[in-house]
Amino acid sequence: MSNMNGLLEFYKGKKVFLTGHTGFKGTWLSRILIIAGAEVTGYSLEPPTKPSLFEQTGTAGQLNSIIGDIRDGEKLKAAMLSAKPDIVLHLAAQPIVRTSYKDPVGTYATNVMGTVNMLEAVRACCDLSLPGSIRQSLKSFVNVTTDKVYLNREWAWGYRENEELCGFDPYSNSKSCSELVTYSYRNSFFAGADAPTISTARSGNVIGGGDYATDRIIPDCIRAVESGSSIILRNPNSTRPYQHVLECLRGYLMLAKAQYEDKTLAGAYNFGPDDESCVTTGRLADLFCENWGSGASWKNVSETNAPHEANFLKLDCSKSKSVLGWHPKWGIRDAMQKIVEWEKAVQCGISAAEITDKQIKEYFGE
Repeated sequence: MSNMNGLLEFYKGKKVFLTGHTGFKGTWLSRILIIAGAEVTGYSLEPPTKPSLFEQTGTAGQLNSIIGDIRDGEKLKAAMLSAKPDIVLHLAAQPIVRTSYKDPVGTYATNVMGTVNMLEAVRACCDLSLPGSIRQSLKSFVNVTTDKVYLNREWAWGYRENEELCGFDPYSNSKSCSELVTYSYRNSFFAGADAPTISTARSGNVIGGGDYATDRIIPDCIRAVESGSSIILRNPNSTRPYQHVLECLRGYLMLAKAQYEDKTLAGAYNFGPDDESCVTTGRLADLFCENWGSGASWKNVSETNAPHEANFLKLDCSKSKSVLGWHPKWGIRDAMQKIVEWEKAVQCGISAAEITDKQIKEYFGE
């Protein structure tokens, strides 16, 4: 199951419905699936940033791109019924902690009721009252949440999938709720032998080329060095489980495949880096500056009254390693080298699509 080329081969010809396809993670995942030969339908809002990796790579022209809001349950359901997917990967979300403090209602509406709408659309696709010859072929649904779903006690060890769920801030808490909604729907409506298999995937802080979001460390680093300024760090001593975006995306794809083939594997799965990649924000900025060169530097500008964010959080990924055969491949140093390679390639006139696809092929081909 750990064979990477075999993983991509599985998706060849599969119909995949992907929400959040215009975002940073969604664009990288879209391009993996396109390279694999999947038939992809994306459902998402317009790209959340300008510029956006989605537009830079011209990904809209390589899949069936539907611009829609997951809070619009009827439009979402119609899109999924039309796509007739084999596999559904749900990434669409309001993903920023600080934004969730500014707009808690919108965050809960997107992350909680959006999950309800997704699962209602899955129910419509798998109407078990229909004869098997008419019923759609959807077999696997993965809801992507976050490592922040856990009640964070700031322990020195990683959280396992059976730990208590209770995110602190509105973003984290809304994702905890999304986990509980998924659990309830799986038990209430998808327990039968003919029902699709449903799991949740929890991953840490992802980094990679082409991320332009606000309040994220790597985009902040790149914007600073490109403007000739020092990098500003709000929480340089906070430790986070940083990983290259391809690491968790491979995990989602392995999970969707595994449960497609074996219904007993349904559940929750962590996808996080090994201990050496759980570093402070300051150390991450050091690695960025070392790789970027040109005198790049950072300075500590801690905010006295900043909204609460966890200082320490780590995942125990033993289950994903033992059950799925998933293991981190690129450590934090590899990830940073790939990010700087990506950014400098685009600066030198190489297309974003070319360097993105090159890194995907390197990752899955090695």
